[in-house]
Amino acid sequence: MSITKYTEDHEWLTVDGDIATVGITVHAQDALGDVVFVDLPEVGKTFAQKDVAGVVESVKAAADVYMPVSGEIVEVNENLRADPSLANSDPLGSGWFFKVKLTDASQIDALLDETAYNAFAGQ
Repeated sequence: MSITKYTEDHEWLTVDGDIATVGITVHAQDALGDVVFVDLPEVGKTFAQKDVAGVVESVKAAADVYMPVSGEIVEVNENLRADPSLANSDPLGSGWFFKVKLTDASQIDALLDETAYNAFAGQ
């Protein structure tokens, strides 16, 4: 069974076993506007929680994508690299950024559930 959590940096992650799929939230893509470029992390690279793992650029701004949990990048979304607008059209689905193998699953407990995130984001 998978669970979805959110960060105060406007990333979401869906955890299934020890793999988490990470992307930006609807709120984040709304604030950014039309996404024109994404810089995705390298497969095999390890990050600590809150490290900058990538960058998303829009017509309005550029924003860092932070690691919601510590772990190793096991896959990146090449479709997103080819078509950055997926971050706008389907941010919670085909617009995912990368998949990470968790090194400390307890970090998930401190993240926000959907209700808490929506309250935080003012939705």
